[in-house]
Amino acid sequence: MTVTPCGFRRTPEKGLARLTWRGRAWRTEGLPDACMDIPALRPLRGLDVEWPAEPVPLAELIRLAAAGVPLTASRAPAWVPAELAALLTDRDWLACAPTGGLRCLADLRREEHSVRLRRLAARLAGRTPAGEVAGLGPPASVSVVMATRRPHLLAGALAQMARQRQVEVEAVIGLHGVPYDEVREVVEAAPLPVSCVVSQASFGDVLNLAAARASGDYLAKWDDDDWYGPEHLSDLLLTMRATGADIVGATGEFFYLEPLHTTIRRVTFASGAAYPSEVWADHVAGGTIFLSLAKFRCLGGFPGLPRAVDKGFLKAAQAQGARIYRTHGLGYVLRRTLGDEHTWQLPLAHFLKVAANQWRGFRPSAILEAA
Repeated sequence: MTVTPCGFRRTPEKGLARLTWRGRAWRTEGLPDACMDIPALRPLRGLDVEWPAEPVPLAELIRLAAAGVPLTASRAPAWVPAELAALLTDRDWLACAPTGGLRCLADLRREEHSVRLRRLAARLAGRTPAGEVAGLGPPASVSVVMATRRPHLLAGALAQMARQRQVEVEAVIGLHGVPYDEVREVVEAAPLPVSCVVSQASFGDVLNLAAARASGDYLAKWDDDDWYGPEHLSDLLLTMRATGADIVGATGEFFYLEPLHTTIRRVTFASGAAYPSEVWADHVAGGTIFLSLAKFRCLGGFPGLPRAVDKGFLKAAQAQGARIYRTHGLGYVLRRTLGDEHTWQLPLAHFLKVAANQWRGFRPSAILEAA
């Protein structure tokens, strides 16, 4: 059975526990010897690894890392792979003491560490015992679909697409009433393949016209005014492969409120219900919808609506039996300006009301790798 981060707890109930090698297996302090069950480890802040003197199998540690269990170590012997040793002994995430509050800064640093471990586990799992990459094949190709009527945002959006790692990206842009001549210079200077279609149709239909030109293995929806980390697409791909979901997407939790020059991290939906990540769900951030191109076409594409296209697409997909998984939102920040500039309209006061964290200025997670 494939290990996934499903069930990861952003705010753990307990502290660190020791992980030690006992003869033939890794064991966790405070748990029965026969128990290395991932759900039993979820309440812990993390596991502090105590290494034996001689080399031992690391498969169990890689399994824990793939599940997002935070691992740390004060030292690492020479026989531990260098990448794993460096990440485990980077204990900066432990410098912030938990305050007991909902989603405190310590929890954020812990989750960032967890995401890095998941990525590393995927890389290590694809290597031979000699450390060579074992037949992973070429990077997956992703067609990024975006509709825009704001040509001044196109260059920034294309630059973020171009910096995506571990995937091959093409951009298919629906120019929503924007003449191609207004963006020709930007498109021709882009450091990735770009295809454009011009249309005055509804927002959903413009997206479909762009998607009709997609040629990648996967299709990802992109919003022109948001920010994406350089491993945004590879994180979604990793999540899809691990979970077997038909559609994956990120949690929309970080918002930059431009008129207030403020960043918030939200904890609830507008209804007041909890808004977790690493769960099977009926909702993901619309600007992060990700699925295979074949599945997209099988589902019939986006609804031809002027707004609420993402919600309509996810609702229709679920009605057809599609399974949707929502992963972390640390590599994604939504921009909010004035209400009439977005197809999803909520007053800025709403975001302040649902915020667990609030910072002055642009303050994304470190996973975004903002300049």
